[in-house]
Amino acid sequence: MSSFLKSFIDPSKNFLARMHMRAISTRLRRYGLRYDDLYDQYYSMDIKEAMNRLPREVVDARNQRLKRAMDLSMKHEYLPKDLQAVQTPFRGYLQEMLALVERERLEREALGALPLYQRTIP
Repeated sequence: MSSFLKSFIDPSKNFLARMHMRAISTRLRRYGLRYDDLYDQYYSMDIKEAMNRLPREVVDARNQRLKRAMDLSMKHEYLPKDLQAVQTPFRGYLQEMLALVERERLEREALGALPLYQRTIP
């Protein structure tokens, strides 16, 4: 990625990127979500494999946050302000594992090996 593009999307260097990050942070805090919770495991097999490799406690915490967010959304409510203040929406837990899974998949493709998992239509 070019340095111009990196500086364009970097919140510390670009005012609009900083505003966008602040808006996303506010919306995630309202429901108690993290940015990595927005990844859908049915969208990509890499995401599904990364989710399978995470520790059980991390997956359970993610599922609990998603259930709480759906419940609050159905009730047209937000988390109380004191709970919103302690939320950490950009504290990631999935990015490292997802990068590892993608690197493994690309390496297998480069070596000509069969895919570790096959995509199936539900």
